[in-house]
Amino acid sequence: MSTAPTPGSGPAVPLHASAPHDSLAAGTGMDAVTLLVGDLDRQVRFYRDGLALDVVDDPGERFGGVPRTDTVTLGRGRTPLVVLRHTPDLPPAVRGSAGLFHTALLFDDQAGLAATLASVAQREPGSFVGSADHLVSLAFYLTDPEGNGVELYWDRSRSLWQHDADGRVVMDSLRLDPNAFLREHLTDELVEQPGTGDAVVGHVHLQVGDVDAARRFYVDALGFDVTAEWHSALFVSAGGYHHHLAMNTWNSAGAGPRASSLGLGEVRITVPTGDDLGALADRVRFAGVPVADDGATVLFEDPWRNVVRVAVG
Repeated sequence: MSTAPTPGSGPAVPLHASAPHDSLAAGTGMDAVTLLVGDLDRQVRFYRDGLALDVVDDPGERFGGVPRTDTVTLGRGRTPLVVLRHTPDLPPAVRGSAGLFHTALLFDDQAGLAATLASVAQREPGSFVGSADHLVSLAFYLTDPEGNGVELYWDRSRSLWQHDADGRVVMDSLRLDPNAFLREHLTDELVEQPGTGDAVVGHVHLQVGDVDAARRFYVDALGFDVTAEWHSALFVSAGGYHHHLAMNTWNSAGAGPRASSLGLGEVRITVPTGDDLGALADRVRFAGVPVADDGATVLFEDPWRNVVRVAVG
């Protein structure tokens, strides 16, 4: 799988100001990502044993009090991060199609990130594809056994983030030596406790067919604010974060709506209040996008049939 442009190729270039839009509330965030998988046992081993995630009993995946046997939810503690749904009849995603670029797991501290990275090195060494210092964060990139990208990262304090003249966060992609990171932060105790530290889904990065269409949908309709446009990628966030979502065309320029396939099943977003949820649903409807709304969650598809579910967090 292709990765981002070569580290050190220059800072993110901000977009020109877009038309005013109703911004999402500052408390907006990301929730567990659902993956449709062909080999459930192998995928569970990768996320449970390689990434040291816990199997989480998520009530949202139960029917009549009986756990779904085709679905496994994994996370840290009680926080779901990845939902694996067994769909063996689906074909693999076609190369160049829209879908998931990576799910990014944000660690509370560098010790927890180092512990998980060491576990990956021991148990899934072939999954590692790169690393980068993004100024706002330190990131390590993996690919799971079915080709889904995963980022493991830690954020520097917001007080250290740089902003340009327009107030947008400055990011870059600089060389980061994973072995040096482990030497600095890994201890013998952490090697024995790979599940140390809390993590959440910090952001989700999508493959799309067109960046301008992505901006019309995720900024103008949903209400995210633009962070930057960089090498055919758009970064957007709520509340001043460096990005909650990114959309690129590095592997998928010109891609149309996705066919049913393995890979991304669902992106989940959380908003602070029911009023925020209702306002988002109204904006999406106004944009002409069909919305399923049961009062607790709203469900819709982006222009590439990536499924988005939004609920009160």
